[in-house]
Amino acid sequence: MPAVRENKSNKARTALRLSTLAMALGLFGAGAQAQSLNELYDAARAYDATYLAARAQADSAQYKAAQADALARPTLGLGASATHQRVDPPSGGNLNSDTLQAGLKGSYALYNRGNALTIDQAQRALGVAQADLESAEQDLIFRVAQAYFDVLAAGDTLATTRANKTAISEQLASAKRNFEVGTATITDTREAQAKYDLATAQELAADNDLRVKRVTLDQIVGRVGVEPKPLAVPVALPALPSTNVDTWVAQADEQHPGVRKARLGLEVAQLETQKAKAAEGVTVDLNGSLGAQNLHNNLSGLAAAQSGVGTTKNASLGVTVSFPLYTGGATQNRIKETLKLEEKSRNDLDYARRFVSEKTKSTFFRWQSSMAQVKAYEAAESSSKLALEATQLGYKVGVRVNLDVLNAQTQLYSTQQNLAKARYDTVLLSLALRQAAGQLRPDDVAAVNHLLAK
Repeated sequence: MPAVRENKSNKARTALRLSTLAMALGLFGAGAQAQSLNELYDAARAYDATYLAARAQADSAQYKAAQADALARPTLGLGASATHQRVDPPSGGNLNSDTLQAGLKGSYALYNRGNALTIDQAQRALGVAQADLESAEQDLIFRVAQAYFDVLAAGDTLATTRANKTAISEQLASAKRNFEVGTATITDTREAQAKYDLATAQELAADNDLRVKRVTLDQIVGRVGVEPKPLAVPVALPALPSTNVDTWVAQADEQHPGVRKARLGLEVAQLETQKAKAAEGVTVDLNGSLGAQNLHNNLSGLAAAQSGVGTTKNASLGVTVSFPLYTGGATQNRIKETLKLEEKSRNDLDYARRFVSEKTKSTFFRWQSSMAQVKAYEAAESSSKLALEATQLGYKVGVRVNLDVLNAQTQLYSTQQNLAKARYDTVLLSLALRQAAGQLRPDDVAAVNHLLAK
């Protein structure tokens, strides 16, 4: 009878632990100081060095493009000089001459095919910089989300490990008491002790893993002691706008910043070939100048001295036409070089498209598998709960041993841990799929934020 009452008490305590564990998994990280994913993403945008460097690089591109735009505008410069000259002729005496001159010089390219192509290249380079910035922003979104859910997953692992250790410790105490009263063998005690020692080691590993994951998240967002909000209970996984992999691949080929950058790179290479060919053509420039010169001469000698001062004004306007006749083979070899570089850029574009297509497909199928795993783990959790209750009942009536109860408890906690991890992976893969297709935006962060506890 004492053993029966103890087993009933163990069953009640187990039910209480399961309820407590479910609350721990659902409320891990919740609290007055918990931060949402959106809040931490905003913090990372203002702190992450990799993203800030990419943004500065993109900002600088507009000024580089403006430098190229200057080729289509006139130039004007101001120049001034002062010269002193002394001449000692053989006849005696000396001549001192002082010259002051100042003027404006301007030029304007009436026709220069190379300049126009350089301006076109600069505009495409601006698009390349924008594509790089989009890639950096999408990378930041995913890094923050991954670190965020890694902390939640590590916290859930620690919670289940501790709950499992608590259950094993109670089973160990029960085995010791039953052995003392003679209703159980020493084998039950030793098996429970071995399970308890293993659970202690697993708890230490889980606690350390959580610390490491917290450090990673803190480093990305620039804060200390970040406490992420968990998924709201009941958990609602995000739906995709399309469940057709071909649709995702088509969108990736059209919108991915990496593919867009490669396309722009090919266009830049084609323009460079046209520039090399344009070097064989005519250029026409308009040149003008306006200035004044002041000349002061002083001739001195033994017999006579003369001096003179005069100011001269000048203005000019002309057109310069240039046409290269022979460049020593430089122009022809430059054309051949750019044609090969154009071929390289075309291959780079093919590689980018294939890589993005493969990445999109593999991520889509991983998301599908993760969704199926979530459903399977949900079914496994229900089955594991029923199995644990049946095992406890069998132990009470003597058809199950203590080790069976310990194994059933461990299986349930392991299943709950895997279920939580699969849910986090599914959320992350929905973001990874958008990133693979080049569609990951801050709005997607806000959408995931709605799945979190308030």
